[in-house]
Amino acid sequence: MQVNRPDAPSWSRIYEVAAGQGGYITTQQAQEAGYSLPLLTHHVKQGRLQRVRRGVYRLTHYPAGEHEDLIVLWLWSEQAGVFSHETALLLHDLSDALPAVYHLTLPAAWSHRRLRVPEGVRLYYADVGETERTWVGGVPITSPLRTLVDCMAAHVSPEFIHTARRQLLRRGLASAAELKNMKGHSH
Repeated sequence: MQVNRPDAPSWSRIYEVAAGQGGYITTQQAQEAGYSLPLLTHHVKQGRLQRVRRGVYRLTHYPAGEHEDLIVLWLWSEQAGVFSHETALLLHDLSDALPAVYHLTLPAAWSHRRLRVPEGVRLYYADVGETERTWVGGVPITSPLRTLVDCMAAHVSPEFIHTARRQLLRRGLASAAELKNMKGHSH
């Protein structure tokens, strides 16, 4: 009788983690499930996993999801990033902004790191508290009010700011008092 060791490779643990992340898993998460780099490489060769980018893999037969590109970038950020600015405007459906790049805010302490920034990503560095974030499609994004504050500070098009303010009020995501108190507020 074979006893399952806690460090023995567990495909069910891989699947469980990946299922919560749109079918994606990081090298570190795989290693925590008992998968060494050679074993990951073996599963790539066998067609069970696809290497998406450095340190990120996808379960080959996992159904495609809506925000896969965002999930991959969030995993690249070691799950520390929060989608923000115009990307969050779009995800909250607060304006007609169609950003040409993904906007991702990393912790302020990361500003000194030398990162290989993925193509099509604009980074910001700031600490985003738990109350200033929400989740959409398996990834964290800044709350509607924080999104508006960030966009104002980044001098996003006044047209998008105006539309976002109107949407926040109309949908009850912010009060008139909250919007008035944030005038000129920036991070």
